[in-house]
Amino acid sequence: MISVSDARKNILADQALMPSELVSLNEALGRVLAEDIVARRSQPPISVSAMDGYAVIAKDVEHTPVTLQVIDTIAAGRTPTKSIKTGEAIRIFTGAPIPQGADAVVIQENTDKHGDNIIVKESVTTGRYIRPEGLDFKQGSTLLTTGKVLTSRDVGLIAAMNVSWVKVKRRPIVAIIATGDEIVLPGENKKSSDIVSSNTFALAGLINASGGTALTLGIAKDEIQSIRDISEGAQGADILVTTGGASVGEHDLIQSALTEIGLKIKFWKIAMRPGKPLIYGRLNNIPMLGFPGNPVSSMVCAILFLKPVLAAMLGLAEIEPKLENGLLGKELEKNDHREEYLRATISIDERGNKIITPFPVQDSSMFSRLAMSDCLLVRPPNAEKASINDTVSYIDLNTGMLKI
Repeated sequence: MISVSDARKNILADQALMPSELVSLNEALGRVLAEDIVARRSQPPISVSAMDGYAVIAKDVEHTPVTLQVIDTIAAGRTPTKSIKTGEAIRIFTGAPIPQGADAVVIQENTDKHGDNIIVKESVTTGRYIRPEGLDFKQGSTLLTTGKVLTSRDVGLIAAMNVSWVKVKRRPIVAIIATGDEIVLPGENKKSSDIVSSNTFALAGLINASGGTALTLGIAKDEIQSIRDISEGAQGADILVTTGGASVGEHDLIQSALTEIGLKIKFWKIAMRPGKPLIYGRLNNIPMLGFPGNPVSSMVCAILFLKPVLAAMLGLAEIEPKLENGLLGKELEKNDHREEYLRATISIDERGNKIITPFPVQDSSMFSRLAMSDCLLVRPPNAEKASINDTVSYIDLNTGMLKI
């Protein structure tokens, strides 16, 4: 058996970067930038008023109260037609261009209007309530760089930079095949022995949330020909993921079915729990991950291996699962030679410490426990018996690629 670390290292070394594609801003959320984004204009493009009020010469209102003549009005989007001279003011609104000659804005609350004149009641300094050209950013500035996962804030910034199309990494297409005579789609169960498929939907969700595109090929029967037939749909995909049929039973046929049509297995079986019977290889040059059929095993394998593969293909900086530390909330017995991933909750004690408490039953068929989990508590191989408040490592399950 190979260790989790060595397995992930070998898998990641075998992946190629996705090519780039051009998309509109409406399609850019959550995508990975494949080029730096340079501002095509300054923001604001000219000096504008930050408030509703009056554009003035600061020296004219150094001593207040003072009376000024209002000679014009400028709204946002209008071009000033007059310049200001000593003793004059121009009515101005937020976002409107600063007229020539003015160097400050008096807010309207600090004025009294009398016909064509205003009385300024408080002085202002030069530049007050003026947003100078390029206050936010200047034309030619690089504000977003290659490898950035675009948030809604980033998309708004790109639009403000006057960029309407961006080059991003193409989403990796991940073909998913479920296997098993007992597996049926939700709503199609007819026999008491039927198992409703959950792996496909969970994996598709993880793939889509991690920057990929899930391609569900369906459920193959425990027959070599059925597996071969359905695998033809993986042509053109960037990765193939199978669930079930990866172990050593008489009905575990993934290896034998796919080997005869080109699968080259690079390794099989990993020293981990759950997820030991994982297969990694290439099917006619398509990377292939064969996950166990138990739902928890399948998802743990996806978190540990598939998510990093997608991150590597997209060129992200953070690829491997991030390990964090907390305090153990429940005693644990000595571990065996396999690295263990326990479904657990996170709570905060009165001192602000994160308490990691594994569920008492860790059966790999219990999807409800995984859904209720906040994290995977990671136990190294041959870990000694652990006591309450011992420091433990965990992988947070409530973090994702897509951020607002």
